[in-house]
Amino acid sequence: MARTRQRAEVDTPSRILDAAERLVQMRGFNGFSYADVASELNVSKASLHYHFPGKAELGEALIGRYAARFADALEEIDGRGGSAPAKLEAYASIYADVLRAHRMCLCGMLAAEYDTLPKAMRTAIIGFFDDNEAWLGGVLEQGQREGSLSLDGSAADAAQTIVSGLEGALLVARPYGDVARFQAAATRLLTSLAAAAP
Repeated sequence: MARTRQRAEVDTPSRILDAAERLVQMRGFNGFSYADVASELNVSKASLHYHFPGKAELGEALIGRYAARFADALEEIDGRGGSAPAKLEAYASIYADVLRAHRMCLCGMLAAEYDTLPKAMRTAIIGFFDDNEAWLGGVLEQGQREGSLSLDGSAADAAQTIVSGLEGALLVARPYGDVARFQAAATRLLTSLAAAAP
């Protein structure tokens, strides 16, 4: 009995983060309360506050976990090797998978509410996008070296365009509930990088 209680206690923070992440990805950070999470998990608000003293701490934990999972996905793409265009396609697939689950990129949703968020969360959001752009910059430089991509400008500028384009395509595809709409936009964006390659 004690072991079951201990396992449940260890699992509670993950369950809280899972529920909160889903709510943020569907409603935004300002669109849910601790009461919503407590009701969904059938726990007390005091239990939520025990694990995450305030909503700001919960938000920081959400971004930290999401960014770590995203970094793992990028590491997996790197681990498979392959050409730069293949890596970019795999990157865009991460976004498509989020849309298939009827959600939005967590940090994209939070960016829409940026001015209303605590400073630590704002810093973490920028860190997430900076990390993604840095990874993309490396892939784009790989593409230039291997001759599979041709950039009109710097790799950093192209990386910003990719992140902005995919986040925007995700946002616009959401009300249509149409993953194909997102994929068409992503394909056009990524194809434009290869169009002038020799």
